Amino acid sequence: MTDLPPPNTKRWVARRKAAVLAALREGAITLEEACRRYELSEEELQSWQRAFDAHGLPGLRATRLQRRRGGRPNLAHRGD
Repeated sequence: MTDLPPPNTKRWVARRKAAVLAALREGAITLEEACRRYELSEEELQSWQRAFDAHGLPGLRATRLQRRRGGRPNLAHRGD
């Protein structure tokens, strides 16, 4: 069985997200159990899966997700 992050995980680094996705893929935990255990929405877990499918482990990094979602602006290119 995949080593799952502890239930009180609040900081989701790429390897922790990947561990949850692997456990889901292996059937070690259901989507509902993962949502309940980690207080995440199904949409959030599905977005991790889409990011992983499209970009592999680097796709699970928060900075990449923020860029894809139009998150934090790059302050070096503000044009001031």
